[in-house]
Amino acid sequence: MKVSKNKVMAGLAAAAIGLMLVWAFRPQPVVVETGRVETGSLEVTVNEDGRTRIRERYVVSAPLAGKLDRISLHPGDPVEEGKTLIARIQPTDPQLLDPSAKAQAEARVNGAEAAKKQAQAQVDRSELESRYATTEMERRKGLLAHKVSTQEEYDAAEQRALTSAKDLRAAEFALQVAEFEYEQARAVLVRSGTGAAGEGSHEILAPVSGRVLRVIEESATIAQPGLKLLEIGDPTDLEIEVDVLSRDAIAIRPGARVIIEHWGGDAVLLGRVRIVEPSAFTKVSALGVEEQRVNVIVDFTSPVEERIALGDAFRVEVRIVTWSGEAVRLVPVGALFRHEGKWAVFAAEDGHARLTTVGIGHANDRVAEVLSGLEEGESVILYPSDKVRDGVSIVSRSGL
Repeated sequence: MKVSKNKVMAGLAAAAIGLMLVWAFRPQPVVVETGRVETGSLEVTVNEDGRTRIRERYVVSAPLAGKLDRISLHPGDPVEEGKTLIARIQPTDPQLLDPSAKAQAEARVNGAEAAKKQAQAQVDRSELESRYATTEMERRKGLLAHKVSTQEEYDAAEQRALTSAKDLRAAEFALQVAEFEYEQARAVLVRSGTGAAGEGSHEILAPVSGRVLRVIEESATIAQPGLKLLEIGDPTDLEIEVDVLSRDAIAIRPGARVIIEHWGGDAVLLGRVRIVEPSAFTKVSALGVEEQRVNVIVDFTSPVEERIALGDAFRVEVRIVTWSGEAVRLVPVGALFRHEGKWAVFAAEDGHARLTTVGIGHANDRVAEVLSGLEEGESVILYPSDKVRDGVSIVSRSGL
């Protein structure tokens, strides 16, 4: 039976059209972004804003009543212990001769003397603790060199040595203040005993070396005992106060490493957590939500020379390291999603998406630790859309 040429051509045309329709309406591969599972280091951090503050401040007050001359010092001016004139009080008040006032002056002398002895005892104790901590740090350093001790044990010993050295400095500062207050109290008592109410002025000298932080009473006035005049401190002796969410504070430990950024300088500064305060407080966020916050106090470990421009109450951004690891199998967090109550990814295998359940450990805002389900070098789909399903054909955008 003969088949006409027209019928053959029509059949071929129909077949071609059918193939074209199949080709046109075939499932198109989904274009995806992919990433790789890699091995590297991982740091988990708590990121917050902080504020610097001077560790030790001293408020100079008027020790007796009288006419206060105008204070000529300004914020930032350097002062030297026992040499720089802070203020001068003209003794115009005859009540200094009153027996009651004299008894009060004697009581202040006795109290100041007791405070001085207590401060001296604290210095002695801090010296012993500092020497012990330094010796322990050197011992750990030697053990670490012989691989008998771990790096973590040495870091902890180093932190204790740094903290004890700062505590000793604070104790010495407190002793200087106590000695100054004792001398001031004695000066008032001597004036009361001699009845020299109008004989010369009383000069107040700097109790410690440092810089003027704030002038509280700048103008001339009639002073009463205890009137606050100005604040003195060392602007290079800084610490950082950071308030973190109480749920984040659970993971923060004293001695934790701190990275300090965006403080105004080019260098990244380092520090250590000294104290995680045991009590939280309520703070209202910018969105009006009440939050429980905990103060974390951070000591600088970077040299003063690297942060010489940093001052009191400056804003900084800190990252407090709560966990770190080396040679960790890592997956981008953009590949992770929840599936049936478990973590999962879409692995990219032979041009298809494969739903894979994974075990996840520590994580930060970029990568997560892979405990199971993926091996190094495997490709995963990043930020999968609702078009990506198990077994669907895919093509990487980088391969187009």
